[in-house]
Amino acid sequence: MFRFLKIALSAAAVAAVSAVSAQAQSWPTQRVTIVVPFGAGSVTDILARIFADEMGKKWGQQVVIENKPGIAGTASVAKAAPDGHTLMVTSNGHTVSNLVSKDAPFDAVKDFAGITRLGSAPLFLITNPSVQAKTLKEVIELAKKEPGKLNFSSPGLASTTFIAGALFRKSAGINIVHVPFRSAPDAVTAVIRGDAQLYFAPVNLARDQSEAGKVNAIAAATAARIPELPNVPTFTEAGLPYVYDSWFGLMAPAAVPKPVLEKISKDWADALKAPEMQAKIKGQFLIGVTDTPAAMDKIVRDETANLTQVFKEAGL
Repeated sequence: MFRFLKIALSAAAVAAVSAVSAQAQSWPTQRVTIVVPFGAGSVTDILARIFADEMGKKWGQQVVIENKPGIAGTASVAKAAPDGHTLMVTSNGHTVSNLVSKDAPFDAVKDFAGITRLGSAPLFLITNPSVQAKTLKEVIELAKKEPGKLNFSSPGLASTTFIAGALFRKSAGINIVHVPFRSAPDAVTAVIRGDAQLYFAPVNLARDQSEAGKVNAIAAATAARIPELPNVPTFTEAGLPYVYDSWFGLMAPAAVPKPVLEKISKDWADALKAPEMQAKIKGQFLIGVTDTPAAMDKIVRDETANLTQVFKEAGL
């Protein structure tokens, strides 16, 4: 009898796995909605639309974008049916959502399943030309000589530029003051005007404003130099082992079956092999990237833990 039960349970387990795998192969069976918790026209929104356009062709189903800025948008995905037909494209600001909005009705790690990063935005430390420091070494020396005098701007605590600045502050062991603004354009303008001294800017802005002489591009927070600014060293080359990945990624409600997540991840990896897709991504000054769902989960989990400590140390 025991042997019979064991065989029966094994058969049931195999049947269950087969059923889930079959579900993944037939998915999607209806329209797929991709929620973007940012406004239309943002980098996150543009990248989501590139993804939706390509996957709509591949899946043979309508893939629509729904812009729901803020916590409400993210919460709607956490509460959506876990069948894979509601997804979310967000930025790595997702990892600090529970730190910035402590009453958010979701857990940024437990209520979501990672699928893959879609793209990464190279960021550059830029300074106002009036700052008496033209290299990374000089910026750090100045900050240590006059603690609290230098400041860095950002569009707010949940922004990728704030996270970059906070991690730089920690890595360099310096005291630079955060000055929040309403938007990224406001934060950039503040540095150009001289109201703020430092900012972590995307490559197109860093290139255009430095070529115009309005800012100095100090260092790239990337593993390797970026072709658009080949003469600007990475932080590591300039003496500080610091790399920051400003990513945009795809997530789903936590209980979506793993085979469905893996299918979506693989479909994106296949799409990125096409030169025309790489050109679309590069046109947004991004680097196309892909991960397994397990790797994406680890990225979100590790960054959330690390940034929780950073916020704690900053008294936030």
